Amino acid sequence: MKFKFPNYLTIGRIIIVPIFVLTFYLPGFYGDVIPFFLFVIASFTDFLDGLLARLYKEESKLGELLDPIADKIIVATALILLVMDGTIKNFEVIAAIIILTREILISGLREFLAKGQVNLPVSNLAKLKTFLQMFSISILLTGETGNKILNFQDYNAQTIGIIILWLSAFLTLFTAYDYLRKGIDHAISEDNK
Repeated sequence: MKFKFPNYLTIGRIIIVPIFVLTFYLPGFYGDVIPFFLFVIASFTDFLDGLLARLYKEESKLGELLDPIADKIIVATALILLVMDGTIKNFEVIAAIIILTREILISGLREFLAKGQVNLPVSNLAKLKTFLQMFSISILLTGETGNKILNFQDYNAQTIGIIILWLSAFLTLFTAYDYLRKGIDHAISEDNK
């Protein structure tokens, strides 16, 4: 089987995950900056692989399979690490749970709908949610270094990251409801046949 370039980007995103985890444990500046850059690279390749696949007509079943898996692995890993180290704490953990729960829900929903050959296209609102989610996680990964580099006047970088995380969690609920409604409508129409 001939691999297409977008698939290499997707597989690269999966390969980044263990390196991302290891560098997260580096002390100080490097433990803030390297995971941040790896996450930004992974987020950018998520955008790039889809764009290149459509642009050069290199869409593939392998890419269709691996792309959402790669996305969910990097996001789930980052959120778990940020909860573990206390960057996301107390009630903020609810935002992370909402995001992770939605990822599991949509995966199951897509699998169910695929059996009926029903496509669940990504809405523009879901794309905005993904951007905000990636942006907030990126900011949160910068840790103390982010507070020094990203000077937001009265707010530190972590506060801005948490605010954007909550915004993405609310969009997550809204888009999940929309997808779930479509899935339930399809299931009911199938049951009524």
